[in-house]
Amino acid sequence: MSRMRSKRHRQEREEYIIKEQKKVDQGIFDRQTMIYLSKFYNSGIISKLDFILARGKEADVYAAEAGTAKITGGRPFAIVKFFRLETSSFIKMANYIVGDPRFSRQIGKSRKYIINTWCKKEFGNLNIANMAGVKAPKPYMANGNIIAMEFIGADGKASPELKDVELRNPEKTLEHILGDIRKLYSVQLVHADISEYNILIKGDVPYMIDFGQAVSIRHPASAGFLSRDIKNILDYFNKQYKISKDFSEVYKDIVNG
Repeated sequence: MSRMRSKRHRQEREEYIIKEQKKVDQGIFDRQTMIYLSKFYNSGIISKLDFILARGKEADVYAAEAGTAKITGGRPFAIVKFFRLETSSFIKMANYIVGDPRFSRQIGKSRKYIINTWCKKEFGNLNIANMAGVKAPKPYMANGNIIAMEFIGADGKASPELKDVELRNPEKTLEHILGDIRKLYSVQLVHADISEYNILIKGDVPYMIDFGQAVSIRHPASAGFLSRDIKNILDYFNKQYKISKDFSEVYKDIVNG
């Protein structure tokens, strides 16, 4: 199996999780968010919200105990992502929605409307990725600015990001990632934000996450997004593991695959 890079990093993260758990216990969500969240409880998607796993620019990601809904497949844990209405970069979000023929007509002027559309977009993109055979979390439900999905990890511990792992077989992992990019393209989807931060490693298997910005290949900027995805991952493996691949050949293989 692949190894984590730093024990100190894990200790700091455990302390951070304990601190964030206290916030959950004290109640940190506004009334509207709690209304949205209640549907996840009532539908059996989750039974308890546990603690925060990650805090990003647009969203906070929490671990939760899964409920009895059939879609959870009996898995003990789930992921719940809350998109922030106050601090999310909704203008940046709009750039990934406007031009995507699946969602362009749904664009409204309000921050709330754009963020809720973004949430629906991630749910739909994850469904497409799963149907294409890409290793990605299975989406469970989206409501308002909240989305719940499969927990990627083992024994209650979330899988680490690619950047925090020493891969046992980096060549194989790189080929897997490029293969998943190819699968996405074959179903007319581009992730548009692939990097060592948006790939989790479970065992030796890479899982793509954060599909909110993923666009249809009919989006006018999709070719540029695809190029950036490929370049990001090739640059990382070249820098970290001295694996060199020709960008043009990889790009052509994915587009013509």
